[in-house]
Amino acid sequence: MASLKDMRVRIASTKATQKITKAMQMVAASKLRRAQTAAEAARPYAEKMDAVISNIANAAAGSPGAPPLLAGTGRDQVHLLLVCTGERGLSGAFNSSIVRLARERALSLLSQGKEVKIFCVGRKGYEQLRRTFEKNIVEHVDLRSVRQLGFVNAEDIAKKVLARFDAGEFDVCTLFYSRFKSVISQIPTAQQIIPLVVEAPAANAGPPTSYEYEPEEDEILTRLLPRNLAVQIFRALLENNASFYGAQMSAMDNATRNAGEMIRKQTLVYNRTRQAQITKELIEIISGAEAAV
Repeated sequence: MASLKDMRVRIASTKATQKITKAMQMVAASKLRRAQTAAEAARPYAEKMDAVISNIANAAAGSPGAPPLLAGTGRDQVHLLLVCTGERGLSGAFNSSIVRLARERALSLLSQGKEVKIFCVGRKGYEQLRRTFEKNIVEHVDLRSVRQLGFVNAEDIAKKVLARFDAGEFDVCTLFYSRFKSVISQIPTAQQIIPLVVEAPAANAGPPTSYEYEPEEDEILTRLLPRNLAVQIFRALLENNASFYGAQMSAMDNATRNAGEMIRKQTLVYNRTRQAQITKELIEIISGAEAAV
């Protein structure tokens, strides 16, 4: 059985840990507000960009001059998984849930005889995926030095992806990230970004609106599609950022509560042990006094 001194040290250590987790919870809550605002502000722009491109793409459907980013390579053999995770841990299942979704997709593709390449954005996803798919990882982008995410970060990633696509290194690219819903809910998401998936108009939507474009649709798409790729990656990075702080806030809150419960139990054991020791010492003193009479 541990001594009273050891118990006091353990209680003090748990209290120190509780202070740290509480501080981290408060910092995450502070950063979450800014990250959530940024993620929510990016959604309308990304969705409108999708809508505009879908409209133009439907008008250009079947055109022999359709850009490869829309039409694809005509093959479905080599898949690039663009996996975006966090740079740090202590955030519950945030990183592992994204990695799990990407891992399941990779294993499914490999079982179908496809070739899989992985592009990691974020240290935690890279560390987890390289245990199983080290040979499949073709690139890793580390954003630890970035204090505030900007569109330029997404553009750099998009340029790397486009360079590989133009070089014929893959046929399909799927983006993996976590969509922020609330502090306690982040949704792991897989989104195909090359070739772009264009939703067909709804059956009850009525006749499509006709537009005349200048220049032609194919030329507009050639300019817009690379921009859209960067926009979708930027949106994913912002959604990930908000999801990370939400998950970390929730995880640190749980850790603080658990530390409090542990302190309560440890204090109870300490008090009982101390009471038993005092009672034992009193009995020894009384017994010694009676023996001396």
